Amino acid sequence: MKKFTTLTLALRTLVVLATPACAHESHSHQTYSAGEPGDPKKPARTIEIAMSEMAYEPSKIEVKRGEQIRFVVRNVGREDHEFLLATTKDNLKHAEVMKKHPHMEHDEPNGVRLAPNKSAEIVWKFTKAGTFEFSCLIPDHRDYGMVGRVTVK
Repeated sequence: MKKFTTLTLALRTLVVLATPACAHESHSHQTYSAGEPGDPKKPARTIEIAMSEMAYEPSKIEVKRGEQIRFVVRNVGREDHEFLLATTKDNLKHAEVMKKHPHMEHDEPNGVRLAPNKSAEIVWKFTKAGTFEFSCLIPDHRDYGMVGRVTVK
């Protein structure tokens, strides 16, 4: 009986310790700092974003509060890149997690990771005024300047 209890406790400990690591490989947020997911059935202004080696084009965007944007994101570079829309504070925090889990996949309404020559769409509604950013959180990409700004007036 003692061996069974020890084994059970050991397995429970492993599950508890392993859960956070697994959760960081693919995760989702309940709230978003830069607004909310848009409704693809409603009208939206389309903004095309090209991602290349350590740059976005355009890198500065202005939108109106309450406006819905359809981002068409294309990776025109030679390596994987991301587009993750949030506040600078949230992206910096998330970048630290990405350093520990560089292969983390983003399956969220405010972000996407794309292989070269791939594209995706993100529909986003900007519900808050302020300055937000989109950045690539693959380790070192943000540090090399892969950051864009969204000003919401």
